[in-house]
Amino acid sequence: MNHSLQCWKFVLKTVSPLLLLGLLLLPAALFAQKEELQQRVAELKESMAKNKQVLATYTWHETDTVKLKGEVKKVSNFQVRLGPDGKPQKTPLDAPQQAQQQGGGRGGKLKERIVEKKKEEFKDYGEDMKNLAAQYLPPDKDKIQAAVAAGNVSLTPEGSDAVKIVFKDYVKSGDSMTLTFNKVAKQMTSIAINSWMDDPKDAMNLTVEFGKLPDGTNYTSSTTIDGVAKQLVVTMQNSDYAKL
Repeated sequence: MNHSLQCWKFVLKTVSPLLLLGLLLLPAALFAQKEELQQRVAELKESMAKNKQVLATYTWHETDTVKLKGEVKKVSNFQVRLGPDGKPQKTPLDAPQQAQQQGGGRGGKLKERIVEKKKEEFKDYGEDMKNLAAQYLPPDKDKIQAAVAAGNVSLTPEGSDAVKIVFKDYVKSGDSMTLTFNKVAKQMTSIAINSWMDDPKDAMNLTVEFGKLPDGTNYTSSTTIDGVAKQLVVTMQNSDYAKL
């Protein structure tokens, strides 16, 4: 009994100072992390507002490519500029497609109807993907602040010059949005989003890459929306930025 008591006293004498030191340092570490998170979020919102203001003075070319099971199904081109509401206004650049001639015979018409129905289904699904993506992009300052207030934002280092700002439950329950933010340039370099369509099993993944214009303005160079279940991928690439 005495031996056991002596062992416990030794353990308490050895561990207690370490625990005490940890308890003293923990609040300071948490406070520093919270301070940095607030700082990076403030820099992020300021950067987005600045870029949005400058991009409103530009027009650019957008090329949308739709792939189904790896095969290119459609390529569309647009001239784009930001409207008064800050949202992209797209003007189609492609000539209208001529209606295909209908095949002869009852069997041919039935096959055409089936093909057209499939096309419409994937077209609708593709539009739904774009509409969901629009709820994330561009990131909204009010949603960002709401996520911070709810404690749904975390910060992790990404090399020496960048951090990853991770948002949970940003639009839908169980989703995540990760912004890679360059601390030196004060600009985003990429976005990765994991979300879902009507059912959590119907995953939609989205990636955004950014480029930089000659005047230093940050812009979206490419956006890829991946409808995993249907193997439908929509890629939007921006280029040829010019002052209005």
